[in-house]
Order: sequence, then structure tokens, then C-alpha cells
Amino acid sequence: MTTPRTALITGASAGIGATFARHLAARGYQLLLVARRTDRLQELAAELASQHDGRRYEVFAADLTDPAAPKAIMDYADAQGLDIDVLINNAGLSGKTAFADTPWDTLAGEIQLMVTAQTELAHLVIPGMKERRWGRIVNLSSVAAFAPPAASLLYTGIKSYVLNISQALDMELKPHGIHVTALCPGFTRTEFHDVMGTRDKANRLPRILWQQPEAVVAEGWNAVQNGKPVCVPGLVNKISAVAMKPLPVRLGYLAGRTLNPFKNS
Repeated sequence: MTTPRTALITGASAGIGATFARHLAARGYQLLLVARRTDRLQELAAELASQHDGRRYEVFAADLTDPAAPKAIMDYADAQGLDIDVLINNAGLSGKTAFADTPWDTLAGEIQLMVTAQTELAHLVIPGMKERRWGRIVNLSSVAAFAPPAASLLYTGIKSYVLNISQALDMELKPHGIHVTALCPGFTRTEFHDVMGTRDKANRLPRILWQQPEAVVAEGWNAVQNGKPVCVPGLVNKISAVAMKPLPVRLGYLAGRTLNPFKNS
């Protein structure tokens, strides 16, 4: 590389997103950090700049529940002369009230954030990756994607979509040098449960179920670098996913790649 590759990370202000930022900065990537909280992004960018001299760490505040956000992010990247080589689609949340009792605006925001915005960002960065013949996309799914539907929640269905679309994109794009991975963590020690107001319930879960974000990110990045379309980090999560999903990932992936009647040559 004559210039460092650039990674765009959504939900970069905390948790898995911030951990991805530190992980990739340590490997020489320059970053475009996106989240709603500007102050947290600026603190992270300053931290990284102090540790890795000479790299660019750009900050862009955006709320991905806003349909205009994905294009605004990419317009900013273009204005800064940044070609996005890595996309970490990490931003997410989960509802905690019954579907029928939740205002539609709230549900629509959840879908916009984790389905539409995630898919649109991938659509926006892929042409440049194809032109450069190299790209990496990590879409944050969940071990919940392998589980039966959960009453009242969109979360399981959304994460199943992320799992499915990631494999579909990987099949299409791998011949162009682009790897796409659905990263499917289980319970991870981040601010997620604090934001959702479920920390007390989460704290009652056995310690063996929990992972640190550093372990999730390390396994996820290794997976996308090695062209694995699905990554379930941690032994307990792997066992859970196998137990809940009757068709092994490799067989499902092979069937989807070879039996698709709409496949383009």
C-alpha cells in the first residue's frame, strides 16, 4: 500500500465499535469513526492519535436512524479524500417493550439503524472496493440469529437478516477480492445492557456466558481476513449456535451458492 487503508466504523463511541477502532489502529489503518456522541468520538480519536503517530482518525457525528445519514457519511468521506476499504457495520440497539406497545417511530428507527442503514452503507462502499479489488465488511449480527424467534422483539429477525445478507454478499463479492463476514457474538461486556436498561437482568447470567469485546473483535477480524462468511466467537456461543441451528453453516452456504436459480454468472 502506498497509503494506509481506511476503515469506516459505525457505533464507534463505545463497546465493540471502539474496540474495533483500537484493533485496526494498531494494525496501521486510518479510521473514520461514526456515532451519535461527538465527545466520545473525539476522545477516542485523540487517544488513538497519541498512540499511533501519523495516521488519520476522522470523526463524523451521525444518527443512523436518520435515513439521510449513510449518504452524509459517504459524502464526508469523499470530501476528506478517504477511500473506504473496510466497513464495520456495528451500530445497533434492541427494543425492550412489546411490539404492539411500542410507537411505530421507535420500531422504524430500529429497522432503519440495523437493516436499512447497514445495507445502504455496504451498497455505497462496495463499488470502490470492487474497483480497488480489495475490501473487508464486518456486519454485526448476533448468536440470536440462530435462535428461535423471540416474542415481541424485532431483534432476532433483524440479526437473522444480517446473517443472511452477509453470506449472500460474500458469495457475490469474494471473486472481486472482497470478504464479508457476519460477526455473531453472544453476551459481551459493553454498555449495551446499560443503554437498554437491562443491566440487572444481564448481571444474573452465569459468568461463563460472557466475553470481553477484545476477544470478539480479534476473532471477528481474523475471520473476515481469512474469508469466513460467518463468525461465532467463543466456545460457548459456538455450541449454542450449533445446537439451535439444524443445518451447519458450511452446508447452508454451499447450498445457497450452488442452488440459487437467480444467480448471475
